[in-house]
Formats: sequence, structure tokens, C-alpha cells
Amino acid sequence: MSDGWARFAHRFGQYYQNASLWSPPRIKTREWMFIPFGGAPPLRHKSFSDVNQVQSFLSQRAMHSCFYSTAYWRRPYELKMADKLWQGADLIFDLDGDHLPGVTDRDFPGMLAVIQEQAWSLWNDFLEPEFGFSQDHLQVTFSGHRGFHLHYRDPQLFHLDSEARRELVSHIRGEGVDVQGGLARYHDQDAKGWTQRIRDGMDEMIMTLRSIHRGSDGSSAELRRLEAALQSLQDREGNTSQRSATAIKRLAELMDHDNRVQRLKEGKFELLGNYQTLFLNLLKADASVVLGSAGETDEVVTIDVRRQIRWPTSLHGKSGMRVSEFSLARLDPDGSRPYNPLHEAFVLGMDDAHEVEWVVDDAVAQFGERRIESTVGERFRIHESGATFLVLKGWAKLV
Repeated sequence: MSDGWARFAHRFGQYYQNASLWSPPRIKTREWMFIPFGGAPPLRHKSFSDVNQVQSFLSQRAMHSCFYSTAYWRRPYELKMADKLWQGADLIFDLDGDHLPGVTDRDFPGMLAVIQEQAWSLWNDFLEPEFGFSQDHLQVTFSGHRGFHLHYRDPQLFHLDSEARRELVSHIRGEGVDVQGGLARYHDQDAKGWTQRIRDGMDEMIMTLRSIHRGSDGSSAELRRLEAALQSLQDREGNTSQRSATAIKRLAELMDHDNRVQRLKEGKFELLGNYQTLFLNLLKADASVVLGSAGETDEVVTIDVRRQIRWPTSLHGKSGMRVSEFSLARLDPDGSRPYNPLHEAFVLGMDDAHEVEWVVDDAVAQFGERRIESTVGERFRIHESGATFLVLKGWAKLV
């Protein structure tokens, strides 16, 4: 192991020796996986009787990343999956900011703000009102890096197979939604579910397109976001309609007419001519309308009944931030005390004791109230938490 990795392993080990660690429900039936520092192969098929055994294991050999199974096994220590004897699995929703169209983790604070809105919308707009999920079975965690996890542990759902979980995700993502049919009920104030989301989304889309046509502040970024959203729709559903910036700009021009907009709200979509399909696809694809209301869940995680998920209270090996549990109320970004990982998930030293040098341009990081932007070659002093984050992400090096 290199000196750099050894330093991180030592500090991670100190954290695990002293931290109060979270214990998963039914810990004896879980399989554990650990990724060592320095590129060694993952350690799999581990099992423990209690969290004290996990802590002892990590104190002896600190790990880059720690995972436990969302599944429950009768014999989790067996090497062959067929011998483990599957008993059921939690329902996990994994939301990562860099999966959203037009979003990059190079603006780390901005990405986290967007994905927190998505995670709250997933619960507030779908899981609770449409599926009747109860927060009594919910655990909310910051993933330690790019997003949030919603762990749902209702015993009545443990035995859902992958296909049933896929149907749930398909509904959340709006697959097969009749956009035009939903818009036909534009003036129905009692509309629920997707009909309500499409209706509300139409107003937002019209405003966005008008902003693009008029060249308002941020319109270029909005145009790129819509292009990315359409590309995401094509990747997901094989849609081959117009998706170029030129076509979006032409549609935006058509929207800059009050009488035409009013008639669109009455269902006269033929007024858009060849751009009718583009408009309907934008309503479906736009992150602020469909995926925004749904949350960009990582479908593979949700449907996989044998998935490994990051262990709350562990440190994320790509950021040094803590995988942190917090209350559902704090997931609401507009609530009275929203969770802020940039203030709360850095748990290593906070004294400005390290000098680092940027090795990338155009990256934005934030530690508490301190926001910094990168310039290759620039050196500065920062605390251990910040230095760990920047080096692990490959944005800076220690000097």
C-alpha cells in the first residue's frame, strides 16, 4: 500500500475505533462486503453477530468502503449464493445526483442540492401518497458522496421479487404515461398522480421555453438540460423524435405567444405542427417535470433483491464523508431544519493543517460555509476533512 493510501487507512481506522456505529436490523442474517485500500480485491461473504464484531474487524484493518446486504440470508457466510438461502430483502431507493440530465458532480454543492430535492419529491410525491408507504418503516441516509438512500423495511414487502420491484420503479419513472391524455385534464383541479404532475409540468415547461427564446439568464444551461433530458428519454425508451438544440429553440419561439399558449392549455396541440411530439416528449423527459417529480432512482439497486448498500455511519472511500442517517423531516430542503451534508457529513479533523494543490479546473467544493473553486496549480491550506475529500476525488494532491 502506498504512503498516501496508508495515511487514509490509518485515519479511517481511528474513526472506526472511536465512532458510535449503526447496527443494521437483523444483523445476523446480513452478508457484508468490504473494499480495502490500495486496490486489493473486495472481501465478501463476511457475517457478524453484532455491530461490536464489525467495529473490531474495522479497527484491525480499516476499509476504503463498507457495504451490507439489503437481503436477509439464513446462512450469509456461505460462498455460493444458492447456499445462502435468501429470506427476503429491504426495498432500497438510491438517488445519485450525477445520474440526472445536465447535472455534474464537478459542482458538488449544486449537485447535492438538486438530488436532495429529488429524494424528497420521491417520498412526498410518490412513495407516501401513491403507494401508502409509512415513515415508520423508513430510514433516510446521505450516501456519503453523490446522493441519498431511502431504505424501506416493511415486513409485508420483504418478499417482493425483482419484477414487482421493477413495476414500482416503472411507475415512478413515468414509463408508459399518456402525456397527452393527462394534459386533456389540464383544468381538472381534482386530478391526482401523473395527471396532476403533467398538468403542473406544462406550466413550468412553457415558462422554461419562453426563457430560452428570450435569452434570459441561465437560458443556455436550461437548453442544455432539456437536450440531456431528451437524450435520457431516448436511452430509456428508444424514442427517436427531435432532440436537437435547434428544434428546441424553434419550439421555444412558438411558445412566445400568449394566445397560442392559452389554446395549448385547452388541448389544441396541433398548433405546434411538427413540434407537437417534441413538446410532449419534453414534458415527459424534463427532470423538473417527470424524473424531477419521480426522483432519478437507480433502478438496478431497487430491483436487485441481493444488493449491497453502503453501511450508515461508515466512511465513503471516494469522499471521506460519513454515510449519515437523519430524520425524514430533514430531507425536505424547504423544511425548518433541512439536512446539509456539507455541514454535517465531514467528521475528520477540522483544523487547517494540510496544504493541497489543485490538479483540476472547474470544480466547486464546499465545507461548511467555505466554498472554493479550483484552478490547476493553486495551493492552499485546508482541514483534514477537506484535504481527504479533495484528494480522494482526484481533484487535488497533498504537498
